[in-house]
Amino acid sequence: MTNPDRGDIIVFMFPEDETKDFIKRVIGLPGDRVEVRDKNVYINGQPLSEPYTQHVDPSVLPHQIQPRDNLGPLTVPSDSYFVMGDNRDQSLDSRFWGYVKREKIKGKAFLIYWSWDSRGDLAHMVRWERIAKLIR
Repeated sequence: MTNPDRGDIIVFMFPEDETKDFIKRVIGLPGDRVEVRDKNVYINGQPLSEPYTQHVDPSVLPHQIQPRDNLGPLTVPSDSYFVMGDNRDQSLDSRFWGYVKREKIKGKAFLIYWSWDSRGDLAHMVRWERIAKLIR
């Protein structure tokens, strides 16, 4: 696999339990300066355009409580990547457990295998319309 680019969705060994695979979007590349301010991501001081993100919680948490909405700036180490989930308010990602080492990346994601919405009623939890769709 070639090195991932910003915006790629990758599969990697979860840093806190390498027996599990995680899938997230690459936000910061090696050497990038990443900052999250009031839920907005900045790369090297420039706002990142992210039309794919979803925010479900209108509140903004200060960095003293947790890094979800305000973090950094941090510089991504060489051979590492900063990743975030698209459902930003409910994603466990680099804001909480740090960087993904290049050697822990298994590949790029290309297909939605399973999709569900835990907020729906039982009859509507599976999002059938998303299953088997290609990831772009």
